[in-house]
Amino acid sequence: MAWKKCPDSANARLQGVYGPDTKPAFLGTLAHRIFSRHLDDGPISPDDFAQACREEIGSSGLNYKMAGLEMKPSVLNGLIEEVRGLYERFVNLPEEGFEGSEVELEHLTDDKIQLVGKVDAVYREDLGGHRLVDWKTGELGEPEDQLMFYALLWALQEEDVPSYVEAISVRTGERYRTVPSTADLQGVAEEVAELVNEIRTAWSSHQELPKKGGPWCMYCPILPDCREGQSVAALLD
Repeated sequence: MAWKKCPDSANARLQGVYGPDTKPAFLGTLAHRIFSRHLDDGPISPDDFAQACREEIGSSGLNYKMAGLEMKPSVLNGLIEEVRGLYERFVNLPEEGFEGSEVELEHLTDDKIQLVGKVDAVYREDLGGHRLVDWKTGELGEPEDQLMFYALLWALQEEDVPSYVEAISVRTGERYRTVPSTADLQGVAEEVAELVNEIRTAWSSHQELPKKGGPWCMYCPILPDCREGQSVAALLD
């Protein structure tokens, strides 16, 4: 997804260079941890909710992100209450057929490319097959590319095309659901191959990859060295 927006930014991420942490990203990660906890262990009582959030922060990389964000206790308490509001919406979603949360998918291609992904939740459908779900804590956006990549990984790992892939915004109630076809997955595989070829060519020839400006520039890891991104960020600021 990052590559389709800006190949040079995706190249930086591939090499472990990421943009700055943000409070919305922190909130989204914490909310996903709480959703997973609910699905795996059962409902979280209102009295235990704040403690559950702190436990999830302490058991994950979020505690390091807190330090990077220089987050004061008052700010953290406000974010926990915002996650509580998302959780109260989340518990109203149906859970029938639930099989697993934060399900890791991976596939090693013939030319040693490791494809990896993590699906927020997997459900078994009544008539057979599986539904892959991605939770969104903000607006729904355009989730099709992400969902189809998950569908491709599922098909490669499980040797079965999922019945549905679905994105749900817990905040707004928006939903996007589609039935992936073999042609859809072939198209995604071709896009991934194009990504790999373009980056490998750039590495071997020591050439820069294209830069493309857009809203993603605000938190891009190469922003300090990118004139295009700085121009876009200045307009958006």
